[in-house]
Amino acid sequence: MKSHDAVDLEDGKTGKSGDKPMQRKLHNRALLSGLAYCISSCSMILVNKFVLSSYNFNAGIFLMLYQNLVSVIIVVTLSLMGLITTEPLTLRLMKVWFPVNVIFVGMLITSMFSLKYINVAMVTVLKNVTNVITGVGEMYLFNKQHDNRVWAALFLMIISAVSGGITDLSFNAVGYAWQIANCFLTASYSLTLRKTMDTAKQVTQSGNLNEFSMVLLNNTLSLPLGLLLSFSFNEMDYLYQTPLLRLPGFWMVMTLSGLLGLAISFTSMWFLHQTGATTYSLVGSLNKIPLSIAGIVLFNVPTSLQNSASILFGLVAGVVFARAKMREKS
Repeated sequence: MKSHDAVDLEDGKTGKSGDKPMQRKLHNRALLSGLAYCISSCSMILVNKFVLSSYNFNAGIFLMLYQNLVSVIIVVTLSLMGLITTEPLTLRLMKVWFPVNVIFVGMLITSMFSLKYINVAMVTVLKNVTNVITGVGEMYLFNKQHDNRVWAALFLMIISAVSGGITDLSFNAVGYAWQIANCFLTASYSLTLRKTMDTAKQVTQSGNLNEFSMVLLNNTLSLPLGLLLSFSFNEMDYLYQTPLLRLPGFWMVMTLSGLLGLAISFTSMWFLHQTGATTYSLVGSLNKIPLSIAGIVLFNVPTSLQNSASILFGLVAGVVFARAKMREKS
């Protein structure tokens, strides 16, 4: 449900004809929220890439663990101050949410591992495969039919991912394997989240589950599981030996990544309320273009004309898919 200020903003209307100051104010809010969302989402990926590649930090699970801990501390603090509302984390609620949280943790960890080995531009293109898996999953699990434009866009995504991998001058088989796993986990999370949310609402005190409660629930449950996986992957030995944890600047960058992760949740919800699902989806697709360019420039990624064309093709396919989904919904 949209906020009162955003009721007809998708159509460029404020509900009061001739009220230009109010209309300008609403469009300024939409622009500001959209800018905040784009900056936070781009910055999060770039900072993670910086930590994992430029610092050569080999403990991606610990990085995820620390980011989630930062999110939990901030959300709990804001809740105690009365600035946001969160549901109490009861045992019944955590039992319902735990299976989807396992997928959530796997999604974050595989994302970290793939980002360490693959350049940012190729990660954004390969993530399009998630839409293909989700589309097929919706068809078989929920009998949801997609129109031809959606399938055409998904086909373009597959072509761009394959051609991008073939022409990738910094191709890394390990990174690509982690990214493929990430695509399947992300699609699984998307397909199971709605049903889990409906079940979870039945065991909450208010009968609802807002964005802040989901952030708190996901990040809190991820802490013990992340700690167990960190030990399993022998990260603790590495953490004990690495000099990076003795650098205050490194802790600042890691903390910034945690803040940006939480900022994505806040700004995406703000942007969605100020505009709507249509604008939100399209801006999310368009946002990958400056992110890919920034990833290539900032990290001096070796590229070729063929690979650049494949990346651009994949980004355009993402925008085509977003527009096709909009038409399908309408």
